[in-house]
Amino acid sequence: MTMDATEQARLVRDGEVSPAELVDEAIERLERLNPQLNAVIHPLLDEARDAAAGELPDGPFRGVPFLVKDLSCYMKGVPVHEGMRAVRDAGYVADHDMVIAERLRKAGFVILGRTNVPELGILPTTEPVAYGPTHNPWDLERSPGGSSGGSAAAVAAGIVAAAHANDGGGSIRIPASHCGLVGLKPSRARVSLAPDFGDVMAGLVIELAVTRSVRDAAAILDAIQGPVPGDPYAAPPPDRPYVEEVGADPGRLRIGVMTTPPGGQFETHPECVEAARNAAAALEELGHHVEESHPAEMDVPELITNFIVRWTTAQDWNLKYWGIAIGRELGPDDVEPCTWALAEQGRSHTGGDLLRAIEEAQGASRRIAAWWAEDGFDLLLTPTCAEPPPRLGEFDAPPEHPLAPLLRAIPFGTFTAGFNTTGQPAISLPLHVTADGLPVGVQLVAAFGREDVLVRIATQLEEARPWAGRFAPVHADAA
Repeated sequence: MTMDATEQARLVRDGEVSPAELVDEAIERLERLNPQLNAVIHPLLDEARDAAAGELPDGPFRGVPFLVKDLSCYMKGVPVHEGMRAVRDAGYVADHDMVIAERLRKAGFVILGRTNVPELGILPTTEPVAYGPTHNPWDLERSPGGSSGGSAAAVAAGIVAAAHANDGGGSIRIPASHCGLVGLKPSRARVSLAPDFGDVMAGLVIELAVTRSVRDAAAILDAIQGPVPGDPYAAPPPDRPYVEEVGADPGRLRIGVMTTPPGGQFETHPECVEAARNAAAALEELGHHVEESHPAEMDVPELITNFIVRWTTAQDWNLKYWGIAIGRELGPDDVEPCTWALAEQGRSHTGGDLLRAIEEAQGASRRIAAWWAEDGFDLLLTPTCAEPPPRLGEFDAPPEHPLAPLLRAIPFGTFTAGFNTTGQPAISLPLHVTADGLPVGVQLVAAFGREDVLVRIATQLEEARPWAGRFAPVHADAA
């Protein structure tokens, strides 16, 4: 399948194809390719066929096949295991829909199943012990990224044109980079987590999708964004639908470029530097002003320390949450070594430590935001990751070093995680391919609430440096 979701929806509206035909074709692709990829772990094929044959909502994506990540986005009567053996073995099934699931269905999407994730979404690779590794369609020996790796692999292989994803430190953008896709992380609280959560991990987590096109990302955001009564806070509403920003003139923007990881703790891979430099050149050709600059606060080591306090505390919360859900306390034998080590570290923090970390993050966010608000920049350009897609197995944890996977993860989240702290919108675009044929993404970051700017500039780059005709070797339409 080479058409994006917007084009598939047009075919349905114009009567050129039926939802049932689209779904049957997607199921055939899933059954043919998933054995190589291990991207979909909870197929819902009969349910999808029934939905496609019935009365679908008249939404913007009526009849378009879709996949949902097995992390958040609970659906009544459907398993949700979040990569955990204990939850899988308990046979846990959600007893309600989250609002995001309701909104995806209202948009007309037909959900084919749930996709593989690392345990609790912790790592930027998708290799859970519970379900085994997901393989990158660009190179089956490499990781598709994480934690939305199953969704990204399925989209990159052409099983579906778009799939649900979420992001607490880069989990939309990293898989998008590794799999040659568009990955838009919205502003904090743009998409409600109701009714289950207010602000997961003190506001680090946000929901959307991985897609083939910018217009799909914009239209899906239109379909699922907006607060629900009782949400603790909300992002400022957009001036107009995001789909109206597609192709709109962004004007002449001032763009800062950063290719050295925050703090300069290691070297960015040359291919990732080249990706960002080529994107900067393309932006200059489009008439934008580009210069070496980034918020100085991003180089402060305390920003990483602060993130780790909240991240590890969240893993302790996660184990408590799922222990309550399955009716027993979770112990070290129930989870992967890295998960348990992180939760133990989280338990070492006091409530005061957590509140202090949140306060420090809010202060740092204000100082970082000043680079956009006071220094006059519109966008920050970086590589999405500091390395190309790694090989599967590189995140294994030796018994004597359970936190080794987290250390291996640093180069992949170094450019992304800070903007979960600040809550700013960011997008990864598939603008580069390495000499050995691996995709490498480029990240653009806008001021809080300015997804409109990202959609406009991303559309410009999509037209100037098109990627629509670039496909993974493992793809539904490969010869």
